[in-house]
Amino acid sequence: MDARLQQRVQRYGWDLAATDYEPLWNAQLAASHEAMLELAGLAPGERVLDVACGTGLVSFAALEAVGERGRVVGVDLSGRMVESASRRARRLEAWGASFARMDAQALELPSASFDVVLCALGLMYVPDWHAALAEMRRVLKPGGRLVASVWGERARCGFAPLFEIVDDEVRSEVCPLFFGLGRGDALAAACERAGLRTSAQRRIASTLDYADGDEACRAAFVGGPVALAWSRFAPAARERAFVRYREAIDPWRDGAGYRVPVEFVVVRAQAGE
Repeated sequence: MDARLQQRVQRYGWDLAATDYEPLWNAQLAASHEAMLELAGLAPGERVLDVACGTGLVSFAALEAVGERGRVVGVDLSGRMVESASRRARRLEAWGASFARMDAQALELPSASFDVVLCALGLMYVPDWHAALAEMRRVLKPGGRLVASVWGERARCGFAPLFEIVDDEVRSEVCPLFFGLGRGDALAAACERAGLRTSAQRRIASTLDYADGDEACRAAFVGGPVALAWSRFAPAARERAFVRYREAIDPWRDGAGYRVPVEFVVVRAQAGE
């Protein structure tokens, strides 16, 4: 897929996901987010950049860690995600947090201006993740820390058939290379190529827990490029997709619900002094 087209698909897909994403995914991603924040070791007064911040799930947790003297800036390609995070910041009177729509591949931020950069499950969606990591390196202060997470090995993520199911309906790859950074040491190696020294890597086994098949399907089809494709499906295509996805995750049925296995990869890397 052309990079510019992929970028537009991501932007409008995540705009569509803004309303439903947090209630469907907040608890499901908790294991990844907790590991990221632990590895980041945020300290009071630090300046933090959250790239691909979405509705601010990680941003607000980071703000608690850096306290009143700290600052968190969240950026995301989706304007609606940014609006949602900004509304929450105003509602909570979280004046230390600010949000802006921005491309991870071209951060409109000063060089060497952040102590820590976080990127939670965002790099898989960037057309050029090498450029995004280079930008994250650029905005880090000397000795600053990057902590990023991605989905792990395709074979360890039970939701993986989702992409084939959607691609069969739209006849196009909606998310190429989605699991690329989850293979082996790929994420750590990408950080190293960006000039960052990897200091920790974790593989975390978890599950996506759903009350029933309808909840599992809604969560699967709500996010990013899948959401954009889904919005254009005819009713018959939607029914086919739901049926196929429920069949794909049937091995992990747990009573009326599902416990779908997944893997996260979390890496911490550091900029040179």
